[in-house]
Amino acid sequence: MKKVLIVCTGNSCRSQMAEGWVRHYSGGKIEAYSAGTRPGLSVQPLAIQVMNEKGVDISSHRPKSVDEFLSEDLDYVVTVCDNAREDCPVIAGQHTTMHMPFEDPSGFVGTNEERLVQFRKARDQIGTSMKRLASSILKQEAK
Repeated sequence: MKKVLIVCTGNSCRSQMAEGWVRHYSGGKIEAYSAGTRPGLSVQPLAIQVMNEKGVDISSHRPKSVDEFLSEDLDYVVTVCDNAREDCPVIAGQHTTMHMPFEDPSGFVGTNEERLVQFRKARDQIGTSMKRLASSILKQEAK
């Protein structure tokens, strides 16, 4: 089973959504993890809410440090923000590295409804990209 690590700065929003999507779209056939270069204290509640709207439960996720994965045997390392791409430590082993940056909805200032719109937009963009990634990995596995 292929292992994918998705990295952002805080591991509280974008990478958590991406992890949830990879697990969802692969039907459990890909081991997906997420981590942060400077992990936050908790997963952003609006990220949990908007993922639940699509039937993907990330409520049990917790922010983790990328340091927890430095010795893991990974097949893919995907950064989802520019800061993580620059700050990500070297992860041992042979793996494919990808950069798929997404705007951080956590920084958006507005009403709760306006913030939800931004989180849904990020969720859908991340979902589309993670669906393609999971599909590509599963196709390669089938060969």
